[in-house]
Amino acid sequence: MKNLNLLLIGMIMLTLSSCSVISGIFKAGAVVGIIAVIVVILVIVWLISLFRK
Repeated sequence: MKNLNLLLIGMIMLTLSSCSVISGIFKAGAVVGIIAVIVVILVIVWLISLFRK
């Protein structure tokens, strides 16, 4: 099983160029960051609305 995982990782590394892998990681990170900021802002607005009532 361990050899199969290493073989799959090796095949992925050979077929994908490093630039495309890195750009994919950064794009995913940017999307997750934007979603996290939106969630934090919504939680802050929700907490403020709870205390105003």
